[in-house]
Amino acid sequence: MAIKELGYVIVETAKPDEWRTFLAEVVGAMPVEGSHAADYRVDERPFRFRIVKAESDHLAAAAYEIDTLDELKTLAKRIEDEGHFVTWGGDSDAQFRHVDAFFSTQDPAGNGLEFYTGHASADEPFRSPQGVSGFKTGEFGMGHAVFAAPVFEKAHRFYKDVIGFHDTDLPHFKFSPEPDDPGMRFAFMHADNGRHHALALGEMPQVPPRCVHLMLEMENISDVGKCHDRMRAAKVPESASIGRHLNDETLGFYMRTPSGFDLEIGCDSLVIDPKTWKTTAHEAPSEWGHVWSWQKAAEESKAKEGAQ
Repeated sequence: MAIKELGYVIVETAKPDEWRTFLAEVVGAMPVEGSHAADYRVDERPFRFRIVKAESDHLAAAAYEIDTLDELKTLAKRIEDEGHFVTWGGDSDAQFRHVDAFFSTQDPAGNGLEFYTGHASADEPFRSPQGVSGFKTGEFGMGHAVFAAPVFEKAHRFYKDVIGFHDTDLPHFKFSPEPDDPGMRFAFMHADNGRHHALALGEMPQVPPRCVHLMLEMENISDVGKCHDRMRAAKVPESASIGRHLNDETLGFYMRTPSGFDLEIGCDSLVIDPKTWKTTAHEAPSEWGHVWSWQKAAEESKAKEGAQ
């Protein structure tokens, strides 16, 4: 069975207008006028982000494409055999998603997932309202999603042995120089394409929006820098400053979405050969940069204490 890519995400939110401003004016995604939901494009697909008005905010689903309908049915049975629910979408729901067939489920931590087969292309070419030269998608998919995995081994086994993702990097990161820092395990996992990871898991308590972050890759550093400027001008909170990751080599930054999870914007990501890749275990998340907002807050608090 082949997991082709992360195809789209569905966000339920009480703040759809804020999401429109965020995606169209800051990220540079293209609103789909006249759609049945608030859809946003970053390439030739009919949508990559679907924003649904709701009473609360969370990532309802990250959707991954499977090669064929037979493989999709086989995957559904494996998930059911593990004791997880599987809800097949009707023909109208599939048409609404521009796919041939799909089902919904959840991982062991309650993170929402959809798996589908078949996809369509939009009738009109993609045009960014902010002049973004392009997002790197195509065979690499939309980008990646990162989820909390409170019971790490159980979640890792689910995605690897039941779903069929492949390990790319299995690090145990420490986020401070303190000797008693217990660190945090992560699993970066790839689909059957060259993107370093289509999914990642962090050994942490579940977060209310049911997503740690999503990632979009832009074509070049100029696009990333201009997006960073738009973020500052719109007063969108910066979650992590510009930096470069060690494992996937992405150069970029993180900002807070209206629903509380982060969106990573980057470029120049490593392209792997999924057939020959050997699992790595990096010791730190970043080569340089990526100063997180919580780190800045801790530094400012320490400075204030020292000044008293």
